[in-house]
Amino acid sequence: MPANKRPRRLNYAVNKKGPVAGTKVQNAIGHYKKLQKREAFEGKTKWIENAFKVVEAKLKKYWIHPNRI
Repeated sequence: MPANKRPRRLNYAVNKKGPVAGTKVQNAIGHYKKLQKREAFEGKTKWIENAFKVVEAKLKKYWIHPNRI
């Protein structure tokens, strides 16, 4: 195998939602729920708004709609 080829056995599922992805989907859902609780306690802060943008991007990547959580 030439030295410039990437190793194919080290495939980490970045965009997949299936069993190869492990617990990434559950972690994204848990993060979203935790942010909802924190928003209910603290109110809308700039930090929480930015955190929601990051988590919603993760959920969109895994094709999970936030209304179904």
